[in-house]
Amino acid sequence: MDTATFNDIGAVVEADRAHVWHHLTQHKAFETVDPRVVVEGKGLRVWDATGRETLDAVSGGVWTVNVGYGRESIANAVRDQLLKMNYFAGAAGSVPGAIFAQMLTDKMPGLTRVYYSNSGSEANEKAYKMVRQIAHTKHGGKKWKILYRERDYHGTTIAALASGGQEERKSMYGPFPEGFIPVPHCLEYRSQWGEVADYGLRAANAIEEVILREGADTVGAIILEPVTAGGGVITPPEGYWPRVQEICKQYGLLLIIDEVVCGVGRTGKWFGYQQYDIQPDIVTMAKGLASGYAAISCTVTTEAVFEMFKDAADPMAHFRDISTFGGCTAGPAAAIENMRIIEEEDLLGNTTAMGERLMGNLHKLMEKHSVIGDVRGKGLFCGAELVADRATKEPMAESKVAAVVAAVMKRGVQIGMTNRSLPGFNNTLCLSPALIVTAAQIDQITDAIDGALTEVCG
Repeated sequence: MDTATFNDIGAVVEADRAHVWHHLTQHKAFETVDPRVVVEGKGLRVWDATGRETLDAVSGGVWTVNVGYGRESIANAVRDQLLKMNYFAGAAGSVPGAIFAQMLTDKMPGLTRVYYSNSGSEANEKAYKMVRQIAHTKHGGKKWKILYRERDYHGTTIAALASGGQEERKSMYGPFPEGFIPVPHCLEYRSQWGEVADYGLRAANAIEEVILREGADTVGAIILEPVTAGGGVITPPEGYWPRVQEICKQYGLLLIIDEVVCGVGRTGKWFGYQQYDIQPDIVTMAKGLASGYAAISCTVTTEAVFEMFKDAADPMAHFRDISTFGGCTAGPAAAIENMRIIEEEDLLGNTTAMGERLMGNLHKLMEKHSVIGDVRGKGLFCGAELVADRATKEPMAESKVAAVVAAVMKRGVQIGMTNRSLPGFNNTLCLSPALIVTAAQIDQITDAIDGALTEVCG
């Protein structure tokens, strides 16, 4: 069956209703309404099975399609590679795998080695396994604990959820593996310590307090998002990152940076950590790596981390891990072309410029609508936290935030929100249009939010 030209849309919708289990979706509703089936995309625009056109301001719903829809050159690169050599297990190399690893590490000074897998969750799992194996081979079984931050998200597998700071995402999936320890979030708008000078320093020092409580000889690593994504689009406060780096060096922690959302241009630099002068030991990435044109993720390390797995005399010393689909060549082939597009079209520059316009528009909306309590973001990765009362910062109810998102959709624009993540705090609108977005499209997005806020909140 040629699905690209299949035109019995009614049959498609019924097949979906009868057989597809959608992500993050309560299916009870599909007993009375049709599931949404998206059939085509071009640029930032998508069309569903009813013919309805929508401007996608969340890059595929989950911050993924960085270079936009309908990129023929990526499709051609993948097709040509699949005909030449589609797959071989990752114990051997491939032409696109080698070329992209070189291209990628050229953009990441200080990092040299690329381990391929097929999802962000899996990329983080690899990092955790590296930390655990190093604990055994270099630290006598100690330094096996991994710190994570409240509100951060690192994936959907059991271990990734164990390291996630979103309680509603974790609910009912325990018990979790031991050794994943939370540290406080760094959202100054919702300071845990009240009004404090140097909040960024205070939030970073809280990490040191956890290390000392657990015992520095038991803690091997910390994983952090450079900008917290689904936990509320949290940009780090002044002074935070330098102190975090200092703490990691002082106590011998490997610093893992989760770039699954921020990576490959989303913030206006190749990687979000590069906005803050961080030197990580391990960086994980997925999503925008190939803009959703193929499944690919990478766990990228320094040479120092890589060297800890080299010992010819010990048959157990190498990294004894495998990812079946890490051997697919479609991923790196798509990623090569994706990176070329970002460079040749100066999408990092566009991201910076359009991000400034988006933040400017959001600040204007904040002046107009008292339900916007805070606006945060970096590049084309922005959020607006909605409140019931600006003075008390009481969060807007999740159902009402969802009504705002629906009212935006009614105006032909799809945005996101924090949902079923943080009890009582699922109240941030999330915006992450493709890096090709134009000024007119930025204005269309914020105009739709303006109208929706007026409709829902008055």
